[in-house]
Amino acid sequence: MNKKIERSLNETAQNFTQFAKEKRNIEVIEEISGIIAQAFGNGRKVLICGNGGSSTDAMHFAEELTGKFREERRALPAISLTDPSHITCVANDYGFNEVFARSVDAYGKKGDILIAISTSGNSQNVINAVQRAAEKDMITFGLLGKEGGILNNKCNLQLVVPGKNTDRIQEIHITVLHIIIEIIERILFPENYLG
Repeated sequence: MNKKIERSLNETAQNFTQFAKEKRNIEVIEEISGIIAQAFGNGRKVLICGNGGSSTDAMHFAEELTGKFREERRALPAISLTDPSHITCVANDYGFNEVFARSVDAYGKKGDILIAISTSGNSQNVINAVQRAAEKDMITFGLLGKEGGILNNKCNLQLVVPGKNTDRIQEIHITVLHIIIEIIERILFPENYLG
């Protein structure tokens, strides 16, 4: 069993090393962080959605912004589109493919940002949310996996984490989301990052 654990840890380390070597990944993280920080400065908000583990990543990202990440600062407007009563209502009345798009209809405005998380890039409810956000002139950021799926090149900005295992893709996704929050805080609250 020890060998299996060691193999998993090494695989994770290799995945992160490979992802970090791609200069474009670093550039996209910096760019989307700056866009979100500017949006917050202009009174805009972030919506974020995903299914399963990506749904929990969406909730985690939103609470780090509305609550706090590392240091005290004002709350930042982020909404995870994961309210179970909304999801079951919309799924019942309109179908599961509309659960996130209806939230975008309710909350999204021009200049807001939608972060769409999908390890396959093929989740129809996430695809529909991206399409609806684009119709509203929102900025879309896809946090994708494998080959990017249908969502590949459908967002204003995207990161595609290669790999065949969803869990390994998700490990990089949550790290990317944490780094985005850190960079947003460094831009908006530089006094918290002195030294």
